[in-house]
Amino acid sequence: MKNVIDLSGSWDFRFVNGKDMSESFNDTIVLPDTTSHARKGRVNEESEVGCLTDTYKFEGEAAFRKFVTLAKAENGETAFLRLERTRITKLYVDGDYVGTRDSLCTSHSYDITKFCDGHKHEITVFVSNVGYKTRGGHMTSPDTQTNWLGITGKIEVRYFGKSYAANVKVSSDEDAFFVNCDIVGSCDRVKVSATCKNSSAEVTAAVESGKVSCKLDMSESPQKWSEFERNLYDIKIDTGDDVCGVKAGLKSFKANGDKFYINGRKTFLRGKHDGLIFPLTGYAPTDVESWVKVMETSKSYGINHYRFHTCCPPDAAFEAADIVGIYMEPELPFWGTIASIDDKECNVEEQEYLISEGKAILNEFGNHPSFCMMSMGNELWGSRERINEIMSELKSADSRPLYTEGSNTFQFMPDVVECDDFFCGVRLSRERLIRGSYAMCDAPLGHVQVAEPSTMKSYDAIEGKLPAGGDMKINDDGTISIQYGTGVKRVKASEITDGFFPKIPIVTHEIGQYETYPNFKEIEKYTGSIKAKNFEKFKERLRKKGLLSLADDYFRASGKLAMDCYKEELEAVLRSKLLAGCQILDIQDFSGQGTALVGVLDAFMDNKGIISDSEWREFCSETVILARFEKYVYEKGESFTARLEITDFSDKTLAGKTLRWSLGKNCGEFVIPQYENYCDVGAIETVVACDDFGKLTLSLSVDGADVRNHYDLRVVRTVKSVSFDGCTVTDKLDDNAMKALSEGRKVLLINAPSKDNSIEGFYCQDFWCFPMFRTISESMGREVPVGTMGLLIDNNHPALNGFESEYYSTPQWWKAVMNSRSEIIDDNAEGKKVIVRTIDNFERNHNLALIYEYELNGGTVVVCNVDLQKIQDSPEGRALAKSLADYVRA
Repeated sequence: MKNVIDLSGSWDFRFVNGKDMSESFNDTIVLPDTTSHARKGRVNEESEVGCLTDTYKFEGEAAFRKFVTLAKAENGETAFLRLERTRITKLYVDGDYVGTRDSLCTSHSYDITKFCDGHKHEITVFVSNVGYKTRGGHMTSPDTQTNWLGITGKIEVRYFGKSYAANVKVSSDEDAFFVNCDIVGSCDRVKVSATCKNSSAEVTAAVESGKVSCKLDMSESPQKWSEFERNLYDIKIDTGDDVCGVKAGLKSFKANGDKFYINGRKTFLRGKHDGLIFPLTGYAPTDVESWVKVMETSKSYGINHYRFHTCCPPDAAFEAADIVGIYMEPELPFWGTIASIDDKECNVEEQEYLISEGKAILNEFGNHPSFCMMSMGNELWGSRERINEIMSELKSADSRPLYTEGSNTFQFMPDVVECDDFFCGVRLSRERLIRGSYAMCDAPLGHVQVAEPSTMKSYDAIEGKLPAGGDMKINDDGTISIQYGTGVKRVKASEITDGFFPKIPIVTHEIGQYETYPNFKEIEKYTGSIKAKNFEKFKERLRKKGLLSLADDYFRASGKLAMDCYKEELEAVLRSKLLAGCQILDIQDFSGQGTALVGVLDAFMDNKGIISDSEWREFCSETVILARFEKYVYEKGESFTARLEITDFSDKTLAGKTLRWSLGKNCGEFVIPQYENYCDVGAIETVVACDDFGKLTLSLSVDGADVRNHYDLRVVRTVKSVSFDGCTVTDKLDDNAMKALSEGRKVLLINAPSKDNSIEGFYCQDFWCFPMFRTISESMGREVPVGTMGLLIDNNHPALNGFESEYYSTPQWWKAVMNSRSEIIDDNAEGKKVIVRTIDNFERNHNLALIYEYELNGGTVVVCNVDLQKIQDSPEGRALAKSLADYVRA
């Protein structure tokens, strides 16, 4: 490239249609920008509940005009107008139509050589955010970056010499680059070079039939690229008339057996979902600094992989990933059914567009070493054969990345096709699950949701053969009902195969999804045109229920439980030798699809104050110490046994170092043996020895390494049997109970509230968000999720003096919660002091009481909505019952 004219700055502007349409350019806008962020048009008075609100939402067409003196294209030069990031565009120069472009993911380029004569010209770009050939997934979704209208990124005229390199494709292995490109114009030979630090190479390559293909041998001093070594080479292609520059990395990213390999070393993907959520602007930034900041934040939470949900980020994101060391997986902007060509339901135009878009993504971003994987879409259904054909066409065009047919494709009936390099899904059949949590409409639920907290779970048993499909109901017309976005869709039930097990790397899809209650203090952070009116509505709902004073406590307590759930699930993934990675949904709050506040970070990628990055890395990092033990709840003097293991995909070994452990008054150490990725270090066999009841921490660390982990056990008081002597215990306020109250005494009411006036006990944090999956479950005729978000405990209340607790859910409450129904006291809360409350979701906002008390007839009624009898075979059940009995007796 010989010259660039920057066209950013002030442009004339008008809406072409809609209520603010104008025939003349009567306004200006500073580009790059969007009409919403620039606050153009009428204010949108709507208030969205399921996503953020674009206060200047506009769907239609706008025109942008600028008068520009275009430098003369001399000596055979070629000039292109390039719009880096936009929607559907039409270009006119001096009123002459030049062309139309419609890529959502890549830049729009127009040949304007004939207008480059040294004179001033009128450039007019029409941009439309309607009429797409595909729905666009999260490229156009109001749930993520919004369906913005405008031009973002670079707006420039690029001049190239009379001969120049185009369609440059740089691939590599660990010690060589392979450069292929087209040469436009007359040229016999080109110089191709690569330089990084003290490593360099140069060759002169012949141009044959307008193409160059050459190898650059870097074996003498290769500077490799990976998550650990972020070395970047400057590749230059010199035709004599023009020099093309490309950044590239020496890397080999392969799939071999059940693992990924980076430069010959096994790696494990610790991924995050990304939907291009940037709430200050409503669109993805195109500057490298912004992306470096968010990716460095992600990496501080142990992330080494980004999966872009039905979208592709701008070039700046790939450049930042090159710098930070992130393995990138863009995805075609599609979420739906890919029908076979001969199917009457086949949308041929859409499929051709997706193939074209895929090739454009590969061509524009494929030279980045961080571009490692490519997905055909999200949760696809339809024809396996056609999906494979599309993938084959892209793979034939560019074999550099690893390919997958899609993320969670065919959901309940997964398989792999010929072109799959890796598998990404949530199950291998109806019952063979590879993540810890699911929506109720996708039941069965996962181990984090239904099993008592422990650290024993791994997914290594998934290899066994079990019937695929399970009890999934197939309708009379041969279809099944599935979740589709925020709704429901019927799709053809594909062929079911028994014993499906991929012989390629398995990545578990969209794990986690444990939500927290909204932090209403976040509302003030939305200073752009995108507003959190959903948060405002949630806050008003809570105020109307008289519970707004509890908002901060709800946020903190629900967040603590969510983090415990994440720890259990991520550690199960890291124990699983048959997995090759995971993709978390998400460490960042998802501001749409009902409002899913599932992150450790808020939508702005700021820490929510629930857990630090260093503590999160204890269970999500390249090296993690894992303890396997059956349960979290113990009595003093009880035996404690744990197996210590290490999962390590770092570039260094811990072999020979000392692993130290401590538990209360006991401690010990192990010398770490030699290992490859997974290490069985040894077993702790001790007893629970401590002075206090409540939390007892198992601490693990490695000398001379920033590697540690901890587990908070719960020590309950030893109660052989519970005596209610001297207490009035009843299941109804009968004459005997009323007499005790009249004497100023307390009465323990073991309550069994009616289903109409209570919510089922469910220990685990709510999945994703209640309103979205309530609607989907109802539409599919399936059970609605419980939708609660953990406990908020008055842990200083004397009723719990014998049952030491935190203010939030911890494992000694699991049995109590799972054998309870929390009473709805919305309309009769006056005078009731809630000791243990259940946090309801932000849609219902019920005032839910698990244990509470109130004054009656001169005494105090202590209401327990836990079936204490059912949990008397457990130490924690007896300890809770005794604590309540002692309080009532006092």
